[in-house]
Amino acid sequence: MSADKLIQKLIEMKNPTIAGLDPLAEYLPASMIKSDNLHDKAQAILAFNKALIDVLCDIVGAVKPQSAYYELLGWEGIRVLHETIIYAQNKGMYVVVDGKRNDIGSTAEAYAKAYFETFGADGLTVNGYLGTDGIKPFISAEKMIFALVKTSNKSSGDLQDLKLENGITVYEQMGQLVNNWGSEFIGKCGYSNVGAVIGATYPEQLAEMREKLPNTFFLVPGYGAQGAGAKDIKGAFTKGLGAVINSSRAIMCAYKQQNLPAEKFAEAARIEAVRMRDEINSVI
Repeated sequence: MSADKLIQKLIEMKNPTIAGLDPLAEYLPASMIKSDNLHDKAQAILAFNKALIDVLCDIVGAVKPQSAYYELLGWEGIRVLHETIIYAQNKGMYVVVDGKRNDIGSTAEAYAKAYFETFGADGLTVNGYLGTDGIKPFISAEKMIFALVKTSNKSSGDLQDLKLENGITVYEQMGQLVNNWGSEFIGKCGYSNVGAVIGATYPEQLAEMREKLPNTFFLVPGYGAQGAGAKDIKGAFTKGLGAVINSSRAIMCAYKQQNLPAEKFAEAARIEAVRMRDEINSVI
């Protein structure tokens, strides 16, 4: 099972974190970008990604490129996304593409083939709010998905916190669906290939869903730049397992926090990744 592959990687690294690769040109040292055209920006971002992967691959077991930042660069960005996935995997890292895809029928099947076969990602974030027929094409033993349950953004409660006639919230209902979707794909580690995205910015709900979904592995955004800290993610874990915590900008732009020149971005990213690992391990 793909979930076992991810979990074993996190155990091997003794590090339950994932580094988000959501690069914008303004994050890069000016010296890396030769011109303002899309090709040169794309090449610079690829070099930026590779430099980060090089300094992180021996301490962080997984990366999460957000597809929007690559689509922003047109077809050049799509190439960079593909090359980033391959480069990270060649360094031994597990790759989850953050695409939040969903659709129905043949379109969902096309998305699944695109990300899992064409791009070769190990995992993908998906949006389950179209229902079961929008998720089934993504589910398999070889790949992992993370369905949106309780997201980290401020307005997530506009829909997700509403109560249904049976008295439970929309996000709880989605959690039940995630549990059902993954029930036939539970690996040796006790977690299924259908995971859940639950934000660290809602620690009470995070802990609540950990109790309700014992076989569901969590992808937890919101740590770092969005304001959540180590104490907020503690409830996602059971005996040190159960979740992978994402940090994107706080790692990519760590040089700003550390008051270093942009050219030191990779060195600063490693320092922040180690700090994050140690802080999270201290509470779980």
